[in-house]
Amino acid sequence: MKFIYSYHWKKQKRYRTEITDDIIEMCINDSIKLKDRIWNDAYNAIAKISPSGRTLKVVYKEKGKDIKIITAYWLD
Repeated sequence: MKFIYSYHWKKQKRYRTEITDDIIEMCINDSIKLKDRIWNDAYNAIAKISPSGRTLKVVYKEKGKDIKIITAYWLD
């Protein structure tokens, strides 16, 4: 899975160093594809990450075979 980062995620990634690409990929693969309520072409992925036990939310868009990460953050 190839990721493309939005400007917002590039800026936020400096502050959320514990959210890595493999954790984002695990969240997208383990969750149901949910439509975002604000953006029509964006999707949400919400999953519990097993090593830490925390819940991660990822907002992303599909650009062909690539995935554009808009943002990712811990819910708890």
